[in-house]
Amino acid sequence: MSPFFIKAIQLLLSLSILIVLHELGHFIPAKLFKTRVEKFYLFFDIKFSLFKKKIGETVYGIGWLPLGGYVKIAGMIDESMDKEQMAGPPQPWEFRSKPAWQRLIIMLGGVTVNIILGFLIYMAIIFTWGTNYIGFDDLPNGFAVEDSFKKLGFEDGDRILDVNGKTLEDVTQINHYLFMRDVKNISVLHQSGNKETIQIPENIGTTMFESGVLRPFSPINKPIIDSTYLEIAEKAGLKKGDKITEVNGKPIQYWHEFRKTILENKGTPIAISYIRNSKPNSTSITPNEDGLIGVVVKNGYKVQEKKYSFGESITKGFDFGYWTLHDYIAQFKYVFTKKGASQVGGFGAIGNLFPDVWNWRAFWGTTAFISIILAFMNILPIPALDGGHVMFLLYEIIAGRKPNDKFMEYAQLAGFILLIALLLFANGNDIYRAIFDK
Repeated sequence: MSPFFIKAIQLLLSLSILIVLHELGHFIPAKLFKTRVEKFYLFFDIKFSLFKKKIGETVYGIGWLPLGGYVKIAGMIDESMDKEQMAGPPQPWEFRSKPAWQRLIIMLGGVTVNIILGFLIYMAIIFTWGTNYIGFDDLPNGFAVEDSFKKLGFEDGDRILDVNGKTLEDVTQINHYLFMRDVKNISVLHQSGNKETIQIPENIGTTMFESGVLRPFSPINKPIIDSTYLEIAEKAGLKKGDKITEVNGKPIQYWHEFRKTILENKGTPIAISYIRNSKPNSTSITPNEDGLIGVVVKNGYKVQEKKYSFGESITKGFDFGYWTLHDYIAQFKYVFTKKGASQVGGFGAIGNLFPDVWNWRAFWGTTAFISIILAFMNILPIPALDGGHVMFLLYEIIAGRKPNDKFMEYAQLAGFILLIALLLFANGNDIYRAIFDK
């Protein structure tokens, strides 16, 4: 089975689980408060359904359009725009007849389930598989540093001692911290043996984003090829196990030295000398316009594994879930820029979060991440989303009166149009990248 279909199946399964549980978050409190739920659907059933069955007062079904799901609650102005029902007098079983606090709980139910589910999945992953990390002692050669960060005082071979005075369990998380967290200073051990604490500019994340330098620190590795993935490398005759020794006649010891030469010679042939089975060889290769030759370098560091007890996994999973949510919210400051808008993705981008081979650990990790994303996106105060309903309910509780029904209808319609526009824009970006980013 092709990687595309493996990713597509994982995406469909993940979204199905999350949508059903999200809608149950609305369904269960609605039933507890004796509110009639007319429909419960996985995916949208525009014109027809793939499956439907009425049980009691609710029609349960599966639609054909996999863009989400919904529960249709009686007496509620939602995306169904059921004006006929709303024109009649309020009935005791309807949403609009319930106290504001009950309606608020019903509307918050989906988001609450997504947040709790994301955290629970992270706890289960950590309990089942533990965590992997690369500690200070596991990276003896330190990091190769991008030129723009050398101006701050970093050097090739630096090893990370601490960030803001705290030791990183996984030192390779340094790039993520710089991009997402409020990093004020980093203490390093230079290869000379000197220790130094380097102050970090306040806008470092924005600088990284605008310059495209998202990985200023990369582990130093020997220039030994682990695998090839582009025709460029295959045509040049490079294979797994080859050790590159010279580039354009200049001896090299580490991969980052080779990488620098590649980036300086995009579209230009470069001469490579390498060792294969103890025998010297040479070839010529031309990096593409992205500065890639299609090889993966062999990791020269040790990855540690850490297991957790049941109690420890709860604490660790909660902490991981909290920072996942924190970092997802933090990255929104980059979205509202000219460059950030072009990076917004739809279902293609979400699908690419999954690996191209089936891996349960990766599947559940990605599902937990998407669950947290759905929670955050749904709570945004946009009409047609749960957050829009919550916003109007909070207004009602504070002001002591409901917004006008006609206003609610227009707000719902405007929100729905906005969401469709965003959906088209995000998936349009996916299509553009699929066509032109090759």
